[in-house]
Amino acid sequence: MSTNHLNYILRLADNAMILGQRLSEWCGHGPILEQDIAITNIALDFIGQARNLYQYAAEVEGKNRTEDDFAFLRDPLDYKNVLLVEQPNGNWGQTIMRQFLYDSFNFYFYNNLKNSTDTQLAAIAEKSLKEIKYHLRYSSEWVVRLGDGTEESHQKMQTALDDLWMYSGELCTPDALDEEMHKAGIGVDLAAIQPLYQEKINTTFAKATLQIPDNNWMQSGGKQGKHSEHLGFILTEMQYMQRTYPNVEW
Repeated sequence: MSTNHLNYILRLADNAMILGQRLSEWCGHGPILEQDIAITNIALDFIGQARNLYQYAAEVEGKNRTEDDFAFLRDPLDYKNVLLVEQPNGNWGQTIMRQFLYDSFNFYFYNNLKNSTDTQLAAIAEKSLKEIKYHLRYSSEWVVRLGDGTEESHQKMQTALDDLWMYSGELCTPDALDEEMHKAGIGVDLAAIQPLYQEKINTTFAKATLQIPDNNWMQSGGKQGKHSEHLGFILTEMQYMQRTYPNVEW
């Protein structure tokens, strides 16, 4: 298999890994016990998805690397996750808004990926969809609850949307790797899912009485390894044990 095929798998794994790590920061800090447990379980879902993808990437590469090598022994420039998933948690509303923007995209993405000609990638997508459907339902319900809630909760959700909107464009904007993998039948046609994604967020924001920002300028670069300063701090914490004690095992 080609190097680009490997890079495409790693890109999907990186998205799941970094978002899972971000969400895990809520463990023990959720607004109430029920949501603390819920968001921690969602974090575990993403880390589980990342493991499946990293394991497959190791198989495709064939150089005796493991899932741990991909997760813990690469530098920030080697990560190709979208910028949205590395943004800070902020308050609960900020986390939920980031989650909804990503979940809305992720659902349509994996629903399409299950038709990949790469049977292993299709199987991972099929398995992941069961969790992703729940993630989208969870985050969309919270967006509506808080957006159409009190004056304070509405204001916080609108602020979160205003702050995070510029990171949403990268999700459905294809680069050369996206286009190559789509043409090969392996990857997802981002242009095809973009209208579905747009309709979902428009409908949900209308229910939540939230206004989509007029600013159409979008941040990009995560897919090419150009990240915000936040990723370095995430990896410093996430990779500390393996970097400090090489080859450590439980």
